[in-house]
Amino acid sequence: MNAPNITERQTRVGLVMGSSSDWPTMQFAADILGQFQIPFEAKVLSAHRMPDAMFDYASSALSRGLRAIIAGAGGAAHLPGMLAAKTIVPVYGVPVASKYMRG
Repeated sequence: MNAPNITERQTRVGLVMGSSSDWPTMQFAADILGQFQIPFEAKVLSAHRMPDAMFDYASSALSRGLRAIIAGAGGAAHLPGMLAAKTIVPVYGVPVASKYMRG
């Protein structure tokens, strides 16, 4: 499989969270990507509530030009592992504190 041709403005990193309540933690990653002017997209994709959409996102990541995915979800942290199972793009998991667990 050949890697897609990348343009300067093309999204390079996917920032994925299980719900919008994870944004306060994931925003730190967005801030760093912005400081380095790395184009990224932010999406809410729940491993439990929308598994088909999550699998579609992961399986199309390389062909859409993503070079990395940063994923985090509070509670049961299945999101990074499930994304990694469906793509060859590196997936970096972020621990997200929840009401009962501290990430």
